[in-house]
Amino acid sequence: MKISDITTLIEQFAPLAWQESYDNAGLVVGRPDQEVHRALLAVDVTEEVLDEAEREECDLVITHHPIIFHPLKRFNSATPVERCVERAIRSGIALYACHTNLDSAPHGMSWRLAEQLGIGDLELLESSAKGEGVGFGVVGNLAEERELIPLLREIQERLAVGVVRHSDPIARKVRRVAVCTGAGASLMGAARSAGADLYLTADLKYNDFMTPDGAFTVADIGHFESEYCAIEILFDILSKNLCTFAVLRSKATRNPISYLK
Repeated sequence: MKISDITTLIEQFAPLAWQESYDNAGLVVGRPDQEVHRALLAVDVTEEVLDEAEREECDLVITHHPIIFHPLKRFNSATPVERCVERAIRSGIALYACHTNLDSAPHGMSWRLAEQLGIGDLELLESSAKGEGVGFGVVGNLAEERELIPLLREIQERLAVGVVRHSDPIARKVRRVAVCTGAGASLMGAARSAGADLYLTADLKYNDFMTPDGAFTVADIGHFESEYCAIEILFDILSKNLCTFAVLRSKATRNPISYLK
């Protein structure tokens, strides 16, 4: 099967035109007309993931994060990015990324994570000018009001989060929850305006936890942990439409952050 046959399906769900200007989603290594036989799905391209791809005889690796964000000036194996790109080229492994276009797609990343956490009645948190229903984050309601700390512990266990960082638990009870996968500090204002009691996202800075008065709590659930759902979305797209093409979920993809407990 040609790479273009596979990427066309993905881009029907999340067109490349929906990616942000800083992004590098799409085919990073390889040619659209290249024949491939097995795909491996991961969050990042790493040397461990490429080990797995070679072991499983996968000639296409599809990730959420593109391995190249900035132009590479040289290939001398000095960095993990250079080594992975060199290795992929030598091994004939194509690399494709579906990043902010998957984040902003209707029923994309934040939608999937919110549904996994039992949040319903979902609405888009921040719309984009790129199309109807395109945008970042969602907000919705739990089936019933929950105590904040037990809810956060449940989320921590369900997503296998090493540490959940959160602001002062001003709202002891939670019903309305906003979610943005990945780095979502910029949507804090939108989450508050949408009436959320709790905002779940990642990569929050020190001052982000200084929430002003009002029943509003922010919680950092980890970048990798919040975006692992990309693998499930991509698996669903491909496995439901390509019955004769092998698609594997990576077992080697992992969080680059370790937690000392």
